Amino acid sequence: MACGIPPFSRCVKWRFGCGQNLQLLFFLFYLSHTVSGHIRYSIPEEMKKGSLIGNVAQDLGLDLKRLRSGRARIVTGESIQYTELKTDKGTLVVKERIDREQLCGDVTPCSFSFEVILENPMELHQITVEITDINDHSPTFKRDAIQFEISESANTGARFSLTSAEDPDVGINGLREYILTENDNFILKQISNADGKKYAEMVLQKPLDRETNPNLSLKLIAVDGGTPQRSGTVNIDITVLDVNDNAPVFNQSVYKATVMENAPRDTYVTTVNASDADFGSNSIVTYYFSDLNSGLGNFFMIDEKTGVILITGSIDYEKDKKYELRIDAKDLGGLTDSSKVIIEVTDVNDNAPTISVMSFTSPVSEDSPPGTTIGIINVKDLDSGDNGQVNCRIEQNAPFKIKSNLRNYYTLVTDTVLDRESVSEYNITVVATDAGMPPLSSTKTFHLKVSDVNDNAPVFSQSVYSAFITENNSPGFSVLTLKAKDPDENQNARISYILEDTNIGGSPVSEFVSINAESGVIHAVRSFDYEQLRQLVFVVKAQDGGSPPLSSNVTVKILIQDQNDNPPQVLYPVQTGGSVVAEMVPRSADVGYLVTKVVAVDVDSGQNAWLSYKLQKATDRALFEVGLQNGEIRTIRQVTDKDAVKQRLSVIVEDNGQPSRSATVIVNVAVADSFPEVLSEFTDFAHDKEYNDNLTFYLVLALAVVSFLFITCLVVIISVKIYRWRQSRILYHSSLPVIPYYPPRYSDTLGTGTLQHVYNYEVCRTTDSRKSDCKFGRAGSQNVLIMDPSSTGTMQRIQSDKSILDEPDSPLEVSRIM
Repeated sequence: MACGIPPFSRCVKWRFGCGQNLQLLFFLFYLSHTVSGHIRYSIPEEMKKGSLIGNVAQDLGLDLKRLRSGRARIVTGESIQYTELKTDKGTLVVKERIDREQLCGDVTPCSFSFEVILENPMELHQITVEITDINDHSPTFKRDAIQFEISESANTGARFSLTSAEDPDVGINGLREYILTENDNFILKQISNADGKKYAEMVLQKPLDRETNPNLSLKLIAVDGGTPQRSGTVNIDITVLDVNDNAPVFNQSVYKATVMENAPRDTYVTTVNASDADFGSNSIVTYYFSDLNSGLGNFFMIDEKTGVILITGSIDYEKDKKYELRIDAKDLGGLTDSSKVIIEVTDVNDNAPTISVMSFTSPVSEDSPPGTTIGIINVKDLDSGDNGQVNCRIEQNAPFKIKSNLRNYYTLVTDTVLDRESVSEYNITVVATDAGMPPLSSTKTFHLKVSDVNDNAPVFSQSVYSAFITENNSPGFSVLTLKAKDPDENQNARISYILEDTNIGGSPVSEFVSINAESGVIHAVRSFDYEQLRQLVFVVKAQDGGSPPLSSNVTVKILIQDQNDNPPQVLYPVQTGGSVVAEMVPRSADVGYLVTKVVAVDVDSGQNAWLSYKLQKATDRALFEVGLQNGEIRTIRQVTDKDAVKQRLSVIVEDNGQPSRSATVIVNVAVADSFPEVLSEFTDFAHDKEYNDNLTFYLVLALAVVSFLFITCLVVIISVKIYRWRQSRILYHSSLPVIPYYPPRYSDTLGTGTLQHVYNYEVCRTTDSRKSDCKFGRAGSQNVLIMDPSSTGTMQRIQSDKSILDEPDSPLEVSRIM
């Protein structure tokens, strides 16, 4: 992406206490798609921590609120962060001590760059801080002394290379000149390389005379151009040798060579050659590096005899692209010559791209729209050319993509809508690959979690839940458990179960059942009665804890099962407390004669309401039988004159439940052809009953008063005897107009018994025994004998219309007295 020409630039002048006027230049660059800027500041090195560099907010035209809301921060690929952004003031200040020599060495100009990133929306501003040099270093020599052995026959103009001084400062503060102390023989010649580096040579101006002065001591002073000026000194010790008048001479003044970076140790570079016109030992030449201060001896070595230069250290193109070596050739007489070797380093693709995370957001909400920024990364490759061209991509097929907005900066954004319920987290692998041969790549994996939003309602596994519960249950009984699932998580998946407001039989459903809001267990609030309520149908709502909450409903049916909790109820014959009701059977009755029918109902349902009839006790069990299913009492043999008039039958009615319940009915049967026969038997029955009742009463009373009332009791007993005798005489002489004749309507015209052949009955039953109907057709009247103890000795003939009421508790009653 190409950068546009900055629309404007500003220059701000700062004045420091040292009196220097330093000019700060500001440049602001805008890219075509992303808001960005470029500011350049210039400050001197060694500023104190907290020193002001510039007002970033003002220079970028940003509001302080924007700095705070955009979470403005500095990102840099360096291990040391020299500056700090004060977001509350919008200023850039010094955070760490800045040493220009440590930061850049002798590279000029010296600067470092970093980026200021703002979010929402994303803004990226590049800031470059140029570090200007101050004169804080003096020139220094590696050696304490320089030793020379010079023949007295050395020609005038002979040159002697001197060790260079090192001054880490640059520019005007760097090494400016060398000064040689005054002497009669040598003058100083200063030479500058193409890169501006200075070195000195000592030139023989006047021939030496060993006999006059065999040793010379000089001083070489290196002076920089700073204010105040600094200097360094080294001693030059010269020993004058005798007669060696030819110095070595290199065949080239400059040697050039090329090496590949990362070349192995002992790799051949080049060979230098110098010749000496002298003969013998004076022609032997040795080679050495003349400048030991540069540290090049850590990378190269020279064979002092052959002049072969080999690699001894690690050659890194990214650190040094070119090396310049100064080689001296010296003969045994101390004469020397100098040459230069320029070594060019060729880059190889040995650096994989480095990925730095500037910003990364996790988790991201699943409802984030496509294009949401997840992270910002910076990718750098230290190689040059094609080896440093980088391409970024996402390795796996994921709903994300990577975009490049600025040089070396990439933005990781969502490509589609995320769904946490499908994929809750992603491992996004970003691959950065350079264009070298072979290409090198590096990866960075981002672990992204997707946060949940409440976008799923709880779901029941069934649309309708059914359960059974037996009636007469205990309150609090657990009926069934509802279970709903919500694919959301945490609070959004926390389900509460709620009973919807409905009425059952006019009462709210909460009076019948309750539900545990957390577990979904439905409990019975009270005991149920099948005969009152057959089933419960209500709605339960499952609601999650999201905001806003989502819910779903389900219908619950609870079917109440019947228990055998109701005994049979006898509808006929009616059991009266004060009267004795008897059925009449003529002595001429044949086998199978229908005496009467026991009618009973059971309000339970199903097999609990199936009734069976059994003869429990009887005066003569060989005379009567009861129909197991219909309750009909019939004769099982011919009635004879020997059979007793008064027959007492005890019929038990049982249902089919488990355990079964029963009811007992007493049926009194009179075996007689006329009422007088019946009268005598049932009169004694009433008389005995009254006697026993009175006797019991007086016996209890007698026990209470003991002997005190003994005489009184005897009188009472005698009086009772007299009273009984008189009552018996009254009954014997009484006349009933209904006794002398047998009503013709009771004639057994069909020979089937006392029940008329036109008497029909109908039993209508439903599944609800409480609503069973027993209907008897009224075809005629039947005479029934009723013995009323209140009228002792009196027998009444009753004509009754038989009808069974709809209500289960309504007994059969006598309608009228004839």
